[in-house]
This record gives sequence, structure tokens and C-alpha cells, in this order.
Amino acid sequence: MSKRHRLAIALLVPAGIAAMVVGGIAVGGTKPSSADLEIGPVVVEARKLEGFDVVDPGHTRFGKLTWRGGMVLTSSSPNFGGWSGIALDPDGAGLLAISDAGAWMQGRISYDATGQPSGLDNVRMGPLLSDTGEPLTKKKERDAEAITLLRGSVKSGEALVSFERDHRIVHYGVGEDGLSKAGDEVKLPEEADDTGRNAGIEAIAIMRGGPRAGSLVAISEGLREDGNHVGWIWIDDEPQRFTITNPDEFDVTDATSLPDGTLLVLERRFRVSEGVRSRLRRIAPGELQPGAKIDAEVLLTADRSREIDNMEGIAAHVTPNGETVVTLISDNNFNPALQRTLLLQFSIAAEGKAASGVRPTETAN
Repeated sequence: MSKRHRLAIALLVPAGIAAMVVGGIAVGGTKPSSADLEIGPVVVEARKLEGFDVVDPGHTRFGKLTWRGGMVLTSSSPNFGGWSGIALDPDGAGLLAISDAGAWMQGRISYDATGQPSGLDNVRMGPLLSDTGEPLTKKKERDAEAITLLRGSVKSGEALVSFERDHRIVHYGVGEDGLSKAGDEVKLPEEADDTGRNAGIEAIAIMRGGPRAGSLVAISEGLREDGNHVGWIWIDDEPQRFTITNPDEFDVTDATSLPDGTLLVLERRFRVSEGVRSRLRRIAPGELQPGAKIDAEVLLTADRSREIDNMEGIAAHVTPNGETVVTLISDNNFNPALQRTLLLQFSIAAEGKAASGVRPTETAN
């Protein structure tokens, strides 16, 4: 399929919606059951993207981001897809992802000689488990939306996973065989129940530095205050409310912290008339305070003229030379005919330096 035809079809795809009808045609696949998913290796094929700009693949600067590379990931496993959250090791290679169909995936991102992501190796998958050690099979229980490491690595440590429908944030152990059975749940604010059945806590992050180092941050997809996003930061185990301005009415899909205490927030917008758009914003260290109304800086806004899909997961790492690298992953809604599982990487321009090579008409795109 040509890029032009793929772009035209993709404009119809309802990002973030598992199934709907467009022009009388059902769009969005059925989520596979995790009941019979056994822990084991999975082969994932990777096709490198030519660039981020569909028309001009050689264009590499987009606002304050520089394109590093990306891949289209596919697998014959029926449980591969729906990736809604990711965590990375500090080396940017070790990867742990969760799906909204109740599965986890471990693997390692491989890089070519130029530093571009080129494959996903040593992949293993398994089911998310209840506190009794049984796979989460009910739709309202297994809809995982975000993951963040509390400590350790993607193969040895502890993580938090947020779920919607049955709104909760759950502790999991992390080992060679993926995620353990569910542990204790985090105390949620009372208003978390007001987020809506399919618009719960979509983003969680542990602050890696700054004045709130070690604190949990969570942001709702559906809860609004005067149109602004509603989030919470846990101080002394108590959730404290803040809001983020929301120009153009995007939905939050994930968040991650940088080592200096910067919070990156990933957002999505879908309209039938315009297709899907993605936006990446930055909250500076010190801005994240209880009661604050934060006007987060826009680093990138991208539409279907870029190689995007339903971008739902975000993670970040810092290279040995000090380069901050952002990794995004998409949820294909188990609809491989029209949507893709993408893994994209960008580096963030140093503070105060304008990204060069950006066309005058797209300073934020």
C-alpha cells in the first residue's frame, strides 16, 4: 500500500477506540483473551521507518525534537498489540510494556551503527495476573494503561501499573518471567471514580529527580476542570490535585519523568474530520505542585502527515553523552489492517537552543 493511500485510510481510524463504525464498516479489532496466554518467547519483526515526515523523510527537526528513528513492529502472536505503556532501562535497551488486553512484554531494543532503533530482540510475553496469580480475563479488570518502574530494571525490580474501567494502580514485582501476581493497590483520590468507564488514570510516572523526587504522579484521561487535565501527585502517600491547561482539547495518554525532575506528558486528539494527532508537552522541575495550574510547554504536535498512529506509551533515557531520548509506542487497537504498532524515538534539543532545519510554517510540528 502506498504512503498516500495509507494516509488516506488512516485518517478514518479512531485512535484510542477499540471498535466503532465508520461509513458502515466496523473499525477496530477484538481484544484477544489472555486466559490461555503462557509466558514464553515471541518473535517480533521490525521494519525501519524511512523518516518521521511522510512526504520528506530526510527532514529530521520538529520543533524542539530531533528525529532519531523508528520501527513498525509486527508479530504472529495474537496477543501482540494494544501496547499502552512502556518502561525502559537507563541504557535505553531493556523494555517492559503492558497492553490494554491484559498482557506484558519484555524485550531489548537493538540499535544500528548510527544509533537508530533497528529491532526488538529477546521478546517474551505473558499475562497480567490477579492477586491470586490467575490471568486477568474480565474486560473491566485487564485494561492496563500505563506502567512505571519503582525501582530496579525491567527484569529485576518493582513496578506500578494503572488500570481503567476498574480504576486502580497496582504494585507488581518484576523478574525474568515478567510481572508477578498483583500486589497492594495505591490509595486513589475519591474523584478517580468520576473519570469515566473508559477514561481513567491513563498516565503514571515516578519522579526521578527535582523537588518531588520519588513521588508518584498520575493524570486522568477523562476528568476535566474547566477543560483542563486533572492529575495528582502523592505526598506522604496522599494524592494532591493539580491541573494542566489543555488547548485544543487533547486527551492524556501517558507521562514519564526525566532525571532532573522534568515531566513529559503525551497527549492524543481524534476527530473524524481531521484524523488522529499527537502532542508532547514538558513540565519543568518545580512547576508540579499541589493546587498548581500548569501551562505545559509544547515540544511537538504531529498529525497524519507524520509517521504516527495511536501513540499511547512514553519512556525516556539519557545516553552516556548526555542526550535525552524519548521513546513512544502506539496501541494498534488489535486492528493490523488499518493501524500499526510503532516505536518512535526523538532527542530533545537542549534548553534555550532552537531546533534548526524547521520550516517556518511548522515551528511546533
